[in-house]
Amino acid sequence: MSALLWLAAAIVLVVAEMFGGELVLLMLAGGAFAAAGVDFVWEPPLWVEGLVFAVVSVLLLVAVRPVAKRHMLNRPAVLMNTEALEGRAAIVTEKVDQHDGRVKIGGDIWSARTMDPAQVIEPGTHVTVVQFDGATAVVWHP
Repeated sequence: MSALLWLAAAIVLVVAEMFGGELVLLMLAGGAFAAAGVDFVWEPPLWVEGLVFAVVSVLLLVAVRPVAKRHMLNRPAVLMNTEALEGRAAIVTEKVDQHDGRVKIGGDIWSARTMDPAQVIEPGTHVTVVQFDGATAVVWHP
């Protein structure tokens, strides 16, 4: 009977972990699952189940949590929106000068201006997107 209580506690801890994200409650849920498993296989006294819960939880907190946190923090950054377009090649579709123009970047048409104010780039020229100024691509052509 107490196996069901341990399982319920483990599920509540897993759900609570979804709101926190620090992996502490998830490690405690692992201890609760271990205690439920011990109770399911062999029905020991309640203090043994509590001891299993405590030992497994502490082991998970000490051994697994630091490794999991390190893997979570060392994920490569995913560039989004205009940041992902910086450095990409583009094709000029309308003449680009220091004030206005249009380029095609990966199938989308963007407003553009040149990085060098004296430069004028004609349609059909391949350019590189240096940065974005709002929704305007700042492009460069050697």
